[in-house]
Amino acid sequence: MDQSVRSRAISGALRLGVHPFMHRVPGHAGSIRTARSAVDAAALLMRTGSRVRIVPLHDPRIESGGGHPVKGEWVVPRDAGAPPGEVAPPGAILYLHGGGYVVCSPRTHRPITSRLALDTGLPVLVPRYRLAPEHPFPAALDDAVAAYRWLLDRGVPASGIVVAGDSAGGHLAATLAGEICRTGLPSPAGIVLFSPWVDLTCELSTRAQRRARDPYISAYAAQRVARLVVGPAGFDDPRLALLTCAWTDTPPVLIQVGGAEVLRDEARALADALTAAGADCELQVWKGQMHVFQMLNRVLPEAAAAMRDAARFVRSVTTPALGASEKPEVAA
Repeated sequence: MDQSVRSRAISGALRLGVHPFMHRVPGHAGSIRTARSAVDAAALLMRTGSRVRIVPLHDPRIESGGGHPVKGEWVVPRDAGAPPGEVAPPGAILYLHGGGYVVCSPRTHRPITSRLALDTGLPVLVPRYRLAPEHPFPAALDDAVAAYRWLLDRGVPASGIVVAGDSAGGHLAATLAGEICRTGLPSPAGIVLFSPWVDLTCELSTRAQRRARDPYISAYAAQRVARLVVGPAGFDDPRLALLTCAWTDTPPVLIQVGGAEVLRDEARALADALTAAGADCELQVWKGQMHVFQMLNRVLPEAAAAMRDAARFVRSVTTPALGASEKPEVAA
């Protein structure tokens, strides 16, 4: 699929107006807090749409003997019946939002989570995981594991759960999959990664920076933010290193990445590592597209098509009978 005129126009505008600013974002706690406040304020202006319901979730997990509280929201198709908190659904999407591990929230990513809920018919649980630099890694991973355990404890079968995420949330989703395997938890049905931030050291993206025409993501800015994410422990935690993970018994994986973004090489490297380990991994590189272009699924035809492919993948791994008759389209 050739890049649409609308996509070229939006990418050009972002490259001129946003990328220079993002490239110079300082990597210190004060600037992060300022950016977080601005993003949260902008999210308040976003319309969710009338076809989904937002159901807040705050479970201190007192009855289970403590552990990390689970906070966030359910995004549910409006005609889905009883809220997930009242009746255990047969399946769910556990969505981990992006934002460099330092900004954004379940609210900011409703354009994606709402679309997933509508296109798959499944409820989408979006945890409000703790953010750096106040809570460096592995705080976010601990919260993601708590959310996955919460779904299992509420009767949602692992065979009906798809773990998904974008950007830093893609890294978190993949890290969660590795942690599920290491701790012996039941494996989810599948994993969906949108523009995953695979390499937090940013070695691959820094090398790609010179030739990529990413409209707004800067590898150099990401490198500064990554130091805040890992905190005093640095990059030594093996759970951060997705490219050297064993990937034993990994469920099917779908990776979508924009052809113009600096994280494209990282996505290819992760797909290669998964395939080498024997995992069923589909990599889609969308020509000319920017980082997490799926957020613009109401505007860009490519983003809408990518979301449809993601929904088909989710349905195929959670309902094998459907998957046998309806294969995802191959992206350009």
